[in-house]
Amino acid sequence: MLKNNDSSAIVAVSDLERARRFYVDVLGLEPVGEDMDGVMVFRTGATQLVVYCSDAAGTNRANAVVWDAGGEIDLIATDLAAKGVVFEHYPGIGEFRANIHHVDGMKLVWFKDPDGNILHVNQMPG
Repeated sequence: MLKNNDSSAIVAVSDLERARRFYVDVLGLEPVGEDMDGVMVFRTGATQLVVYCSDAAGTNRANAVVWDAGGEIDLIATDLAAKGVVFEHYPGIGEFRANIHHVDGMKLVWFKDPDGNILHVNQMPG
């Protein structure tokens, strides 16, 4: 039923201005829309990330957004670290070196936005 429809990721935040600074200045996303009710839309590749204010911000304990690194995960991780991003380390998920988990040819990083939403970047083998 929905297989031919586009989808967007959506993330709840508690402070829209703080989120804007993080998603624009740290992640480098381009804002493409905002409404007066506290909803921002960012372009991310061919999709969109919707960020909105909610009292439930940061309560999700699983991945909120996943990006494909497209072969550039080392550069992305280095750039994020230089901007102060602290990476999550999950023991038991491959070898962890230079902020990146290495698992069977995959490279994976996790970090949190200011509200604690878990963001993930991956690079598949090949």
